[in-house]
Amino acid sequence: MRYGTIALLSATALALAGCGHKEETTTTTNSVTADTSSTTVADSGVADNSVVSDNGAVPAASGGQAFANTAAASDAFEIAESQLAATSAHSAAVKSFAKKMIEAHTGSTAKLKTIASGLSPAITPDPTLTPDQQQKVDALKTKTGADFDTAYAADQVAAHQATLDALQSYSTGGDIPALKTFATGLIPTVTAHLNMAKGLKP
Repeated sequence: MRYGTIALLSATALALAGCGHKEETTTTTNSVTADTSSTTVADSGVADNSVVSDNGAVPAASGGQAFANTAAASDAFEIAESQLAATSAHSAAVKSFAKKMIEAHTGSTAKLKTIASGLSPAITPDPTLTPDQQQKVDALKTKTGADFDTAYAADQVAAHQATLDALQSYSTGGDIPALKTFATGLIPTVTAHLNMAKGLKP
């Protein structure tokens, strides 16, 4: 009887040990699966802005979201500088151009928001200026007279050229049809604005 009890206890202990080992193996497998999943998402280039990486940084936007952000920030930059020019520019031609830019880019921002909100899933364009754009706006605030006009004209040429490049790129290689149509439709307008900016005389 005594030996039978010892044998039973030994068998129970082995069974529990076996269960513990099995659970540990399952945990390890789940962990590996999760890691593989993360790697797959990162390699695919699809960024989820709601997920924060291990170093605390939010993954960069990609595809349609990135284009929408670029377009919104471009509009915001050109509006911000043009609002300054509408009151601070020395040349009447520069002031006139600035007013046209405010109207045009306010309109394109509204159109972009309408298209983006109608997508599935919807996209919310982020108009936050890039560090370079913010630096240019801040620098322009310190200038007056002809110096202001010269700096504003140069900024507008560079900004419209960058916007045109982004529109042409997304128009041909974009991933969202509605945004590709938006980009294609804006190319003639931005080209005209670029030529106007090049012709500004301080």
